[in-house]
Amino acid sequence: MSETLQPFALTRPAYVRNAHLVVRDLSLVSNFYQKIIGLQVIERTANGEVLGVGGVPLLTLTTSNDATPAPRNAAGLFHTAFLVPDRTALAHWLRNAAESGIRLDGASDHLVSEALYLSDPEGNGIEIYRDRTPQDWDYAEDGTVAMATERLNLQELYDSAPKETWSGMADGTSVGHIHLQVGDIPQADAFYRDVLGLKVMARYPGASFFATGGYHHHIAANIWNSRGARSREGKMTGLSDYAIQFNDKATLEKALLALDRQGIATTKTAEGHKLLDPWGIGLTLAA
Repeated sequence: MSETLQPFALTRPAYVRNAHLVVRDLSLVSNFYQKIIGLQVIERTANGEVLGVGGVPLLTLTTSNDATPAPRNAAGLFHTAFLVPDRTALAHWLRNAAESGIRLDGASDHLVSEALYLSDPEGNGIEIYRDRTPQDWDYAEDGTVAMATERLNLQELYDSAPKETWSGMADGTSVGHIHLQVGDIPQADAFYRDVLGLKVMARYPGASFFATGGYHHHIAANIWNSRGARSREGKMTGLSDYAIQFNDKATLEKALLALDRQGIATTKTAEGHKLLDPWGIGLTLAA
């Protein structure tokens, strides 16, 4: 991806690079992410597939015969949020979804962005969104950003879509953020803010939104369905792990030092430093 195409979210000191879901029916779920979400298969493995856009991996799907469906109130994924390059791309995706008979779970104007929500065939949440430019965001003196959940005019967005056939997600699409279900917000703040060093950019009742470099959020955590949730079980479907990419090596080193001080174990691999968050969700910190 060229520098000129990189969205603001990916130019910050750290950002979410990709996510990994465990599914029961690989063919069904992969087909959905290809035909409806618009990702392409980049690689096939013995038990899964890597999907992405323009050769950039964004989502790994693996399957296991003994995986058990995650309860709705389990810690894990609220949604994976795919960030498209502009409003035209969002409208084009909406037109294809409507013509494919896809029912949306919701649609919102968040002031900083416009977002469409749906779920894959196994109930994993998905957001498709486009950002307004940061110059249009309303920052407070403490660096937080104004966000809201207002009605999005779907008909107007649909009507603005290009008429040509949709051929998948536009180049430059990325994982703009990941939204998690957790058991406790103060505990999430203690981990993502105090240990990993992300800033709380906004709060909703029962949710915190974390980011680096003034983005509205790279990671969100809520307890709307999962208050009091404990650590995930190893054989559970849904979000297995995700990766945070660090553009700034000093930010990564600071996070690693904080993890060490807290006695949180990490394992260094070729992909980066692997660990578990307080709810057993896998996390890779990559330079």
